[in-house]
Amino acid sequence: MFLTVIAAFVLTLMAHISARLLSRRLPALPTVITAIGLVLIFLWVLGWDYTHYYAAAQPVFDRLLGYVTVLLAIPLAAMDFKGLPVKRLSLIVMTASVVGALLPMSVAYLLSLNVDTILAFATRSVTTPIGLSVASLIHAPLAMANLIIIISGLLGGTLGKFLFANVHDDRAKGLALGLAAHAFGTVEAWQISTTAGRYAAFGLAVNGLLTAVWLPFFVSALSLS
Repeated sequence: MFLTVIAAFVLTLMAHISARLLSRRLPALPTVITAIGLVLIFLWVLGWDYTHYYAAAQPVFDRLLGYVTVLLAIPLAAMDFKGLPVKRLSLIVMTASVVGALLPMSVAYLLSLNVDTILAFATRSVTTPIGLSVASLIHAPLAMANLIIIISGLLGGTLGKFLFANVHDDRAKGLALGLAAHAFGTVEAWQISTTAGRYAAFGLAVNGLLTAVWLPFFVSALSLS
């Protein structure tokens, strides 16, 4: 079993490194999606069943994901806030936190989806470890919340490079990616520049913190859970 876990880790690492090398040659390729595609290709070449690979890789990467989220404090600590419009930036993040949760919930409600689905959509704008914790607090189905978070991150990270064609401020690009596409967006932001990566990490971390604080109280007040 130990060797299987090591093999799954090495395969995933190789896919990530290969995706980063490809993105340098073809900047339009989203790193995360390319890495996912390469994992599937490697599994197909090796004849390794995805279910067995996932069973070996999931415990390792679930744990690492939590550590990586905490390590986002490092680029935040390295940020230069001198001359930064902190009040405006705080307003942007707070607005993104509220809109990022209430807008998908409202759409789900207008589509007459059930309560569990509406609650799962509330976690859309935060990264997976925080989103699953919030989902537990508001009694949303964890599998559905996880799926929604991943799909929204993939879409945001993929479309970001195209939407930013006429945006030249890396701070704006990074912040937008961190707020809209959480971890996936942050990965893509680091490919743009160090500045974009730091601002994406800031948006991801602060948005996740704010959402984790106010959303459970809001849902409890609505008596949805």
